Amino acid sequence: MHRAGEGAGEVGEGSRRGRPLQSRSSRRTRGRGAIIAAAVAVASAASAAAGYLAFSSHGSPDSAASGSTPPPRAGGSSGAASTPKDQATASHPAPLPILSLAQLAGQRVIYSYGGLTPPPALLSLIRHGEAAGVIFFGPNIASQAQIAGVITELEQANASPTNPVRAPLLLMTDQEGGIVRRMAGAPFLSERQIGESANPAAAAAEAGSSAALNLRGVGMNVNLAPVLDVYRQPGDFDDQLGRSYSTNPGAVSLLGTDFITAQQRGGVAATAKHFPGLGAAAAQQDTDKAAVTLNLPAGEIRATDELPYRAAIAAGVKLIMVSWAVYPALAPGRPAGLSPAIVGGELRQRLGFTGVTITDALEADALQRFGGIPNRSLLAAQAGMDLILCSEKNYAEGVQAAAALEQGYRDGQLGRPDFTAAAQRVLALRASLSR
Repeated sequence: MHRAGEGAGEVGEGSRRGRPLQSRSSRRTRGRGAIIAAAVAVASAASAAAGYLAFSSHGSPDSAASGSTPPPRAGGSSGAASTPKDQATASHPAPLPILSLAQLAGQRVIYSYGGLTPPPALLSLIRHGEAAGVIFFGPNIASQAQIAGVITELEQANASPTNPVRAPLLLMTDQEGGIVRRMAGAPFLSERQIGESANPAAAAAEAGSSAALNLRGVGMNVNLAPVLDVYRQPGDFDDQLGRSYSTNPGAVSLLGTDFITAQQRGGVAATAKHFPGLGAAAAQQDTDKAAVTLNLPAGEIRATDELPYRAAIAAGVKLIMVSWAVYPALAPGRPAGLSPAIVGGELRQRLGFTGVTITDALEADALQRFGGIPNRSLLAAQAGMDLILCSEKNYAEGVQAAAALEQGYRDGQLGRPDFTAAAQRVLALRASLSR
């Protein structure tokens, strides 16, 4: 997610913005470094398509297992993007468990809550199969032991016999590294520190594997990281908090892929964000606080900002978060996460992503002109977003979103085949994550 200011104040250790901290991982061979340098140079000069070929030699993480899927049986791709073999089977999703409409809608909503204890009403929703997962923020976490106990409680609710979904909840946070960490511990380096380090590839892989170890240690299974934005100027929106590896799209592609691969091998799903990219945003252009328009040519967006997503998709990234910025060259007047042209056109069709899409924070001020939570949820689903991220730290926001999805399904504003396909992708992701 992209609430950078909030994350910045939650964990301070390892967040120095000067020279990169010393990586603890062993250095790779000089030959590997030369290959990376050559690939980055090629990517800088080449088109998006050529860049894809340059980066596709990166290894892919283990494939995601197919999981349960929803009732109004319909076509559509399913499962997390992984290896070509997995993508070949994605067009044949497993049948859904028998779900009520409330349960079907709930598979598309991520809830949040305030304080250290999840409210009884949220536990009840989970027991009845009406929630896909929960996002955690700093105020939810007093210690690793405390949040591990909360997660045990949530999973016990998820195991209730009244819940027809036999798969883990999606339990997530923003553990990007550096300043933006919701929980103490790894990864300690920011993306900028990784990009500036003596061995960036090793540092990126170490960040991914250590993030997985830290999150899995308390029971989380999704990280809303890495950021794949290609920043443009020192001190701009991403760079001011060290949230971008480089101004070079080739370097961002390589390092993002190293992080994704290592983290997913550690059992934690990665989320590439913020598609199609916030790298050109100025320091004050924060979609949490105001509407943001990025007037970039389509060619620049595709050759620079989208390039790291080609590499991430080739590496099998399981989720992609779509930004709330407006990109007039791609979809005039609509934020990316509310635009079928960007979600369905750019991401699904042009780049071939078959995994799970997730919105940025639904309550963001960038969406003020699109009404309240119900209408925003409906528009995001119509655009093709699978998961609606309700991060206001109040479970009632998620209740509103789920009700809007349910009503949209009933009255036909949300097409049933597409609704079913979205729930299938989410359930396949859930089933792929071990408890």
